[in-house]
Amino acid sequence: MTTYESDIKTISSNEEVVFNLLSDLTNLEKLKSAEGAPAELKDVRFDKDSCHFTVNGLGEVGFRIIEREPNKTIKLETENIPISINAWIQLKEVAENDTRMKLTLKADLPAMVKMMVDKKLKEGINMVADVIAKAASNTANG
Repeated sequence: MTTYESDIKTISSNEEVVFNLLSDLTNLEKLKSAEGAPAELKDVRFDKDSCHFTVNGLGEVGFRIIEREPNKTIKLETENIPISINAWIQLKEVAENDTRMKLTLKADLPAMVKMMVDKKLKEGINMVADVIAKAASNTANG
């Protein structure tokens, strides 16, 4: 298993509001057109528990929420691809209206696939974390 972690991001809201927002993936619908959203993602679709999208050169990929630990963690796993990938959204409130978020991705990548995607995953996890944190701050505050 290879682990990719984002930098810690700051969201200007309390952890309960952020958790409720992120634990219902339909709230991330606005990410489709968010500034900084990956151009490689096409046909992005959300429902409460899952997100599906098409990645250029890979095909359709999906993530489904498999566990929610209120105000702390949202765990997801992949669907529709032969590679096992798990993701965690971790939240920690450090002060009133100051929640920190980190994304962690663990992937069981064959060596050849890892060579092709390692750099993109290292860069992509921070890009996705930035987009989620920005959208969560904007949504939670108005």
